[in-house]
Amino acid sequence: MPDGKPAGVRCIHLTDENLCALFGRPERPAVCDRLRASIEMCGTSAEEALAYLADLEIATRQA
Repeated sequence: MPDGKPAGVRCIHLTDENLCALFGRPERPAVCDRLRASIEMCGTSAEEALAYLADLEIATRQA
C-alpha cells in the first residue's frame, strides 16, 4: 500500500489466515517490521485483537 493504509481498511498483504504475506521480505513496510505484539494488543482471540486495533485507530486518528 504505497500511500499508506487508512484506518479500518484491511491490509492487502494479509492472507486468509490473517498472516502477513510480506513477513521476512525486504519490501515489508518498516512500520510493520517495528511492530512488536504484546498480550495487551493480541488478547486471547482474534476478536480481542481486532477490537484493540479498532480502538487504537480511533485514538490515533488525525482530525
